Amino acid sequence: MAIDIEKYTYRVMWSDSDQEFVGLCTEFPSLSWLSTTSAKALKGIQSVVKECVTDMSKNNEDIPAPISSRNFSGKFIVRVPPEVHRHLAIEAAESGVSLNRIANLKLAH
Repeated sequence: MAIDIEKYTYRVMWSDSDQEFVGLCTEFPSLSWLSTTSAKALKGIQSVVKECVTDMSKNNEDIPAPISSRNFSGKFIVRVPPEVHRHLAIEAAESGVSLNRIANLKLAH
C-alpha cells in the first residue's frame, strides 16, 4: 500500500533556541527539519518523511498510518483525581445533564 506523505500531520513553528523554523511530523516524532522560512521547513520535513517512508518500505517495516486516515471510536478513558470526578458529577447533576455531557463540553473548549 502506497502512503501519501501529504496526508501526515505536519506542524511548523519558530524555535527560539535554534533561531529558525522547525518542521515536525506528528506520526514521526523523532524527525524534524530546520530552515530560515516556514515554507522551507514544511518542504524539508515532508522530504525527510518521504525518505523515511521509502526506507521503511524497502525494509518491510510497519509504516505509521496518517492520523487523518485512522478510524476513531469516539471513546477513550480518562483518569482524574477523585475530587475532580466529584466536582464534575456535582456540576452535571446541578445542570441536569450526564457526566459524559459535562466532560464533552469541557474537552470541546
